[in-house]
Amino acid sequence: MSAEPRINDRIRVPEVRLVGPNGEQVGIVPIAKALELARESDLDLVEVAPTARPPVAKLMDYGKFKYESAMKAREARKNQAHTVIKEIKLRPKIDPHDYETKKGHVVRFLKAGDKVKVTIMFRGREQSRPELGYRLLQRLADDVEELGFVESRPKQDGRNMIMVLGPHKKKAEAKAERAASRDAGTA
Repeated sequence: MSAEPRINDRIRVPEVRLVGPNGEQVGIVPIAKALELARESDLDLVEVAPTARPPVAKLMDYGKFKYESAMKAREARKNQAHTVIKEIKLRPKIDPHDYETKKGHVVRFLKAGDKVKVTIMFRGREQSRPELGYRLLQRLADDVEELGFVESRPKQDGRNMIMVLGPHKKKAEAKAERAASRDAGTA
């Protein structure tokens, strides 16, 4: 069954609740009379609520209706923000300066409204000390808590320990804020 509404001769019910071209209620009419009214007003008879009893049909220009609904769907897709998951990889014995650099990346990603997957890779004997990785992830979460929150707690996954941080701001809000600060800088 297609998502397209049935129009004109494809409507196979004895009677419909008819809605006029300006949204006014005409009432329950036989399908033949509804089709005749549609032809007279040079419009299409479109079934808008097929599950109602009796089905609801409206007099409208179907081509125009289809075009406008396609434009609305396109506009909705354009305004939709896709969530991106950025990934940062660390080692348990990370140097303080390297940690600050990685933390800076996490901060940048969270400010941009992206989620961040932080992975700690254990090698060799490091695998017997998962608490080092857990403490490092907790420290990172505490350092960036004003920008993001822990979406999934640290968990061991084979040789890796993974934690996901989510931003407090939505992607669209972060984009609008960046545009506003950019406009203020040029003015």
